[in-house]
Amino acid sequence: MSSTTVSRRKDRTHWLYIGVVVAVVAGVLVGWQAPDVGKSLGILGTTFVDLIKMMISPVIFCTIVLGIGSVRAAASVGRIGGLALIYFVGMSTVALGIGLVVGNLLDPGSGLTLDESTAASGAALAEKAHEAGGTAEFISSIIPTSMLSALTSGSVLQTLFVALLVGFAIQGIGKSGEPILRGVAHVQKLVFRILTMILWLAPIGAFGAIANVVAQTGLSAVVQLGALMLAFYLTCLVFVFGVLGTLLRAVAGISVFKLVRYLAREYLLIFATSSSESALPRLIAKMEHLGVQRTTVGVVVPTGYSFNLDGTAIYLTMAALFVADAMGRPLALAEQLSLLLFMIIASKGAAGVTGAGLATLAGGLQSHRPDLVDGVGLIVGVDRFMSEARAVTNFSGNAIATLLIGTWTRTVDRARVDEVLGGRLPFDESMLGDDDGHPAPEKEPKLEKIDA
Repeated sequence: MSSTTVSRRKDRTHWLYIGVVVAVVAGVLVGWQAPDVGKSLGILGTTFVDLIKMMISPVIFCTIVLGIGSVRAAASVGRIGGLALIYFVGMSTVALGIGLVVGNLLDPGSGLTLDESTAASGAALAEKAHEAGGTAEFISSIIPTSMLSALTSGSVLQTLFVALLVGFAIQGIGKSGEPILRGVAHVQKLVFRILTMILWLAPIGAFGAIANVVAQTGLSAVVQLGALMLAFYLTCLVFVFGVLGTLLRAVAGISVFKLVRYLAREYLLIFATSSSESALPRLIAKMEHLGVQRTTVGVVVPTGYSFNLDGTAIYLTMAALFVADAMGRPLALAEQLSLLLFMIIASKGAAGVTGAGLATLAGGLQSHRPDLVDGVGLIVGVDRFMSEARAVTNFSGNAIATLLIGTWTRTVDRARVDEVLGGRLPFDESMLGDDDGHPAPEKEPKLEKIDA
């Protein structure tokens, strides 16, 4: 059944890829050859962004509540869980910082300028935001009229505030809060299913957005979008092989290149599905086979899928800077740091589903600079092509984290690691005949609760 499911996912991803590619090419041609038509098609990109904005509140609410639930689950196993959480938050912050540094150095969106009508509408939004008041008014606006209104008002910070309250309240209830967490997990499945349906409209949104941008700026838009993609991929490579690889070698004495070769099949699966979650059962099995104790794997890997989102963190900061520069309204340093703090919290839980990163990006911009939200449509056409790099980086970060935390807690058999990575003890693929046969049954509820 699992292989059939993966095959169907691959087929759907294949057709969506073709649709996005065709849409981007068509949008470039229309915007280049018929600028007036291209500008009129901008409504398609705007409508798609509105659909994404519609999903911001439920995505953030579910992921934050379940994320806090996973903290409780991880902390219950003691030192391993606490160490894992500290590492995950720290490394995600480092990744966000790297994205900010690279984005500021390269300025990939600085060559784009939108027409005066768009700038005027953005200025109106900015003025409206300034009229909201000072710091005291800002803080008071975070508190919603009611708990439910936070999910319908469109205020991201209100949603985040209520989600934190609900999450900590469930945490305080104890075991009796488990049914509530399971209910939120089911709601999250529904939300992500709707988000997946919306993403099938990405070719239409990409066509309108690209046609509009090219009509306004010329072919320089294509060059700038390509520069963003290239910069993002290179940043992810440097982060995995430079930052994480150096840390792995220094702490555990393990080569990141050998680890990547060991996980080659999982990387292919991630590229086929654009989701690191598709390789979750295989990562658990392979980490256990590698010599990491089952308890450590059972805590670190599932928790990492909610908290250790290195690729998503890099994407969020670089994309936010790109949108701000492209719209001619760059973010000040204070705004960048404030956005970074927001992303540290809001990005948790966005790893498993393609498109959750796009919704989180829109949410971050909406909470800090609402005049930039419409600019999310600028990267709709290339977001799909950056999803693999996000997923692969997230996956690599979780695999390396498992070995690092296992080394710190002395729950790794180093002799077995050398045997496996040296090719003398190959992984038995028959152990994953149903993708769920290897992990112990008692672990499955934990995985479902954290990553559903």
